[in-house]
Amino acid sequence: MPFTPIHMGPGIFIKAILQSSFSLMVFGWAQIVMDIQPLIVMITGEGHLHGFTHTYVDAVLIAIFSALTGKYLSEFGLKILRISKHENPISIVWWVVFLSAFIGSFSHVLLDSIMHIDVEPFFPIILANPFLDLMSVPILHKICLYSGLIGAAIYYGIHWRLKAN
Repeated sequence: MPFTPIHMGPGIFIKAILQSSFSLMVFGWAQIVMDIQPLIVMITGEGHLHGFTHTYVDAVLIAIFSALTGKYLSEFGLKILRISKHENPISIVWWVVFLSAFIGSFSHVLLDSIMHIDVEPFFPIILANPFLDLMSVPILHKICLYSGLIGAAIYYGIHWRLKAN
């Protein structure tokens, strides 16, 4: 299913660990961009559902695109949400943007490789999917869900602790 929120669980956990060295918004944007091609296939009924966009080769291109567009979209979103401690406009540094986008696109390919039979993550070098059925889909979903819950607890625990000091 395109734009599945289950991919955000590991992103929330990574955000909790890396804090300001990771942009959850850019990560989420990369998740959306990854699933535009499957959405088009679902709407039109034509093409390979998890085609080239779900390969590591294209994950690099999607990460670059997501970083270049996601930086400005995220800064705009943060401005609208007024998530700022200062009067100055929020700026996300480029290395954080690229790190977040690459983690987003590569983790998306990995997670979908485990659960979708039509994903060929190493195309065009290898046509097989070595990650398929690495674990059951319910276990994969639980890992994603629990990583998000644990990440949220860690993130808010750290912020609560810092506010108390």
